[in-house]
Amino acid sequence: MNTNHRNPITWVPSVYFAMGLPFVMLNMVTSLMYKGLDISDEQITFWASLITLPWTLKFLWSPFLELFKSKKFFIIATQLTTGILFALMGFALQLPSFFALTIGLSALVAFSGATHDIATDGLYMDTLDKQTQAKYIGWQGAFYNIAKIVASGGLVWLAGWLIKHFSTSMPKHDATVQAWMVVLVIIGVLIVALALYHKFALPQDARKAEGRTSSEVMAELKAVLLDFTRKKHFLYYIAFIILYRLAEGFVMKIVPLFLKATRTEGGLGLSEEQIGIIYGSFGAAAFVLGSILAGYYISHFGLKRTLFSLCCVFNLPFVAYAFLAGYQPESISLIGVAIVIEYFGYGFGFVGLTLFMMHQIAPGKHQMSHYAIASGIMNLSVMVTGMASGAICTKLGYANFFLFTLVATIPAFLITYFVPFTHEEKAQDTNA
Repeated sequence: MNTNHRNPITWVPSVYFAMGLPFVMLNMVTSLMYKGLDISDEQITFWASLITLPWTLKFLWSPFLELFKSKKFFIIATQLTTGILFALMGFALQLPSFFALTIGLSALVAFSGATHDIATDGLYMDTLDKQTQAKYIGWQGAFYNIAKIVASGGLVWLAGWLIKHFSTSMPKHDATVQAWMVVLVIIGVLIVALALYHKFALPQDARKAEGRTSSEVMAELKAVLLDFTRKKHFLYYIAFIILYRLAEGFVMKIVPLFLKATRTEGGLGLSEEQIGIIYGSFGAAAFVLGSILAGYYISHFGLKRTLFSLCCVFNLPFVAYAFLAGYQPESISLIGVAIVIEYFGYGFGFVGLTLFMMHQIAPGKHQMSHYAIASGIMNLSVMVTGMASGAICTKLGYANFFLFTLVATIPAFLITYFVPFTHEEKAQDTNA
């Protein structure tokens, strides 16, 4: 436990806000940046997906952080590193080989961000008792999602405003470069400022694990992985994790590119300002609302009774994108409603998968580690489908691609309907 008695309100919101920024920037915002700089959808989706690999594999090096320094040290170090890397990405946009350079820097941001996540969650659990952890869990989620709104909403809107401003005195491509350079430098400065604040605000945890060697940690990691493969319904559960988000994995990286693409290309021709307001702000708010309502829904009826309906709510809203691509409406209100419906369904249905991994896959001797492994498998499936999405979309076109994603929802419905439950639900979990 911490000896500094830091009030959690002074650091929990800010550190989880800092956790959300790099993930949202790399998963959503930079795709729009590359689209505006005339990079092909195929290249964007492949590389923007691949660079997120560290968030999938972070459980492999998380045990080793216990052997060196403190979690507070890693949080501050990774925030400083991430902030500097974002600023360097901004300046790299000025160079001829900007795409390769920024992708390389993004990969380093991803590794730094994943390591930051490990240290942050570790500090939260190590320095707060269970009662306090429960008290501030809502602050965690709230400020992580505020980071989504700031990045995919506010910063995307700012990029669009800056593009229009710079376009009055320079060519559109140069204006786009200047605008995104400013945005990346701003995000870099913000994260560095958070690192400096956290140097004083974070509680100090233990310096390192006592009496453990790297070989002992490696042996423990092997035991955790082996135990995971021995779980009942292991193969079925792996398939369930992969297929539940199959369609979403294809859609995730394409949607912002579709919104930005011109109408002659089959897109909706929205500006960054419009995307920032609709996709980033209202969409993120709908996601949060869906997540909250799903929690009450599951607590009242139980996960076993609600899982298939959650899968339906999660996957059926992809019809909205098939509609938008097929009819290409010009009404911003109609486009916004379709996106809000999809994001609400995403937030509502995603809770079902999260709780299934937590209550049916993770329980056992290594519960926390097994949940991390299950989450890694889930992220890996989304990463692989995201890498392939650009090539498929290029061949099919946006309208046919979104019809293809509707077909990709069918395996999710089938496997969810028949998925077995290993652990019985407790009474308090199934009654509000």
